[in-house]
Amino acid sequence: MRTLADFFLRHSAWFMFLLLAGVSLFMLLRGNPYQQAVFMTSAGRLTSGVYSTANSVTGYFYLRSINDDLQQRLADLELENISLRRRLQRLDEQVFADSVAPDSALMPFEFIIARVINNSVTRPNNFITLDRGYLDGIEPEMGVVDQNGIVGIVNVVGPHTSRIISMLNSDLRLSCKVKGSDAFGSLVWDGRSPRQATLEELPRHVEFSPGDTIITSGYSVVFPEGIPVGTIVEQLRDADDNFYSLRIDLLTDFAQLSTVRVIRNFMKDEIQTTETDAVNTSGKF
Repeated sequence: MRTLADFFLRHSAWFMFLLLAGVSLFMLLRGNPYQQAVFMTSAGRLTSGVYSTANSVTGYFYLRSINDDLQQRLADLELENISLRRRLQRLDEQVFADSVAPDSALMPFEFIIARVINNSVTRPNNFITLDRGYLDGIEPEMGVVDQNGIVGIVNVVGPHTSRIISMLNSDLRLSCKVKGSDAFGSLVWDGRSPRQATLEELPRHVEFSPGDTIITSGYSVVFPEGIPVGTIVEQLRDADDNFYSLRIDLLTDFAQLSTVRVIRNFMKDEIQTTETDAVNTSGKF
């Protein structure tokens, strides 16, 4: 109690000033409608500014949950898109063969939402760390995408985290093709710009133009067919007369990665087992 009294005594001048200022303001406003109106207008503006600032601050903290929700909705739409493409493919096949069974509504893919907790873009071989591990269903050789395009492939998995071989890694080669064509090449990063890569070994008969979209070929168990990767910038000079090399603008901004989607292919083990058995029994009948 004595400490509180000493505090008021030490600052008595300030308290007296605030009291007199309050009384003066009250007397000024009590009998002057014009000053009352000015005061109410200023107070309203101040209150509005405080509320606006508070809403901006709270809105910022809600951005992460909103982003996660948008990523989940995008994942659902992407699965629906893959399903529709598969159904169209089955319908085309049924035109030529009535014995083909209709496609199932269940797709062999699902998406696991994860956040980037570490990332590099300036090294010759870059890696990305996610906050999801094998306890969340993450396994090696799973593809990773964001809302724009390809991010990389899982290669090391722990209980709660996993490491991704970034597309900005010279050791990673991705099978891609020009949208609208079935011929494919290998997309590889040349270590220069984090926004560009090179599509190599594209057959010479493929027709393309600058601005055309490059997509995944689907010739692997990692990525479904049709995921956007980038757009064609220009043709590079190549000593090989049988293939093109193209400069590609990557759609993914690796310097601003935040939330990503890891692709689980439920048919991966079956496909790999079938291919392995085919190699082991080749020529043995």
